[in-house]
Amino acid sequence: MEKEIETFISYLHNVKKTSDNTEMSYKRDLEKLNYFLTTKGIQDVTTVTTEDLDAYVKHLEDHRLATATISRNIASIKTFYHYLMQEGIVTKDVSEKLKAPKIEKKMPEIMTPDEVVRLLEQPGGDSPKEIRDKAMLELLYATGIRVTELISLKTSDINMQMDFIVCKDANKERVIPFGGAAKNALKRYLNGTRESMLEDKKSNILFANCSGQPMSRQGFWKLIKSYAKKADIKADITPHTLRHSFAAHLVENGADLKSVQEMLGHSDISTTQVYANLNHNHIREVYAKAHPRG
Repeated sequence: MEKEIETFISYLHNVKKTSDNTEMSYKRDLEKLNYFLTTKGIQDVTTVTTEDLDAYVKHLEDHRLATATISRNIASIKTFYHYLMQEGIVTKDVSEKLKAPKIEKKMPEIMTPDEVVRLLEQPGGDSPKEIRDKAMLELLYATGIRVTELISLKTSDINMQMDFIVCKDANKERVIPFGGAAKNALKRYLNGTRESMLEDKKSNILFANCSGQPMSRQGFWKLIKSYAKKADIKADITPHTLRHSFAAHLVENGADLKSVQEMLGHSDISTTQVYANLNHNHIREVYAKAHPRG
């Protein structure tokens, strides 16, 4: 099955133009399946049965993996078999009857406006690192982009005259405005600090690490954790928490869901709907606490 997995990943990369993260996720899931089947003496993809795949899903459940993880593995297997059928490598889709377990939708963790202010005020010094960190945090909260999108930004993606960024992925691009706080932080960073941090002065990357190389996901993860601790925020803050907070605060202050969906880059508005539900829950809590007959 190893050969088929490799050709499938090449197909995703060259034909479907998927992201590196998506390809790594598929490869990781399918390699685990391959290992499981190999331990059962199954190496030829054409001999795999529905029962074999059922046994693998049960194996994942027995190891108490999260429901979302099991669902993702099943989705990877189904996509793989769709490819195998398409290419004529197998004549029967043995993944067809696999069913993903029901996932309990968790409400996203949202920071309060006060917590956001405390976090964003932490890098308040004049060192190049703090100036850069301030710009990154302000821009992340101002636009709600993903951390991968943040660290992938180029200088050409920033329009300082019109106050927006262009965020690109494999299939589309979206334009997201930012406000005065983010603009001031970016201006300060771009006014000499960025160039002083770059190892390659001709590079067009927007945010560099302290070694002059592009910032990594892990590097930014550590950065935000450090500032959350300094701000005395007890909740487990991640880069995605700022994305959730950006969306929830927009909806709470009257932004329409369609606009928030476009800024976040959600393909389905039902994904964005969770922020409206959060707002409704908040309203109910306020009513229950404040109304004399609540």
